[in-house]
Amino acid sequence: MTAEKTKFTTVDQYINSFSDNIQFLLEVIRETIQENAPEAEEVISYNIPAFKFHGMLIFYSAYTNHISISIPPSKVYEVFKNELSAYKVSKSAIQLPYNKPLPLKLIKEMTQFRVKENLELAEKKKSKGKISNANA
Repeated sequence: MTAEKTKFTTVDQYINSFSDNIQFLLEVIRETIQENAPEAEEVISYNIPAFKFHGMLIFYSAYTNHISISIPPSKVYEVFKNELSAYKVSKSAIQLPYNKPLPLKLIKEMTQFRVKENLELAEKKKSKGKISNANA
């Protein structure tokens, strides 16, 4: 019989499920995102910590050898391509290995970029709604 995976309901519960050194790293990432997206709502989504601001903004999670920063489809991967070249990057995630310092400046800049990107998308949606309502 397999052990059931914990279903996290709060970010604190998720973070506290790790060893002290990993908790510290997760808290630093959490604070960096909060400082750069102060209006974002902290949530658990896909059983990992995330921030929402006019849609999903950014996720972060811990694994055996790295912390992952996951970003929904975004131009962030193009804009920060050079900075991200030092890390293993997939379509939607950046792996930050434990044996390297956290790139807090990069996390800060990507968070700020995502806030701006989500605001622009929200404005476009709002504009489309006004246009289609005006034509109705």
